Amino acid sequence: MAGRTLSLEELRNQPLDLLLEEVAEGGEPVTIRLPGGQEILIIGKPRLKPLPLLEGSVPMGWKDAFYAPDLG
Repeated sequence: MAGRTLSLEELRNQPLDLLLEEVAEGGEPVTIRLPGGQEILIIGKPRLKPLPLLEGSVPMGWKDAFYAPDLG
């Protein structure tokens, strides 16, 4: 996964809200490297397209008919 890597010191020099907006809009992940060697990955959530509207209908009583006990 490509993206920028910032040290904790570099992160201190820029506003966090701008970094988060950049990740959310651009989609490019950012890795924050901590002094102990640990890393934190920040990834934006993808925006999903709305589901299409389909033509059709559901008959009245479909659920009752489906779950009705078989008496025969």
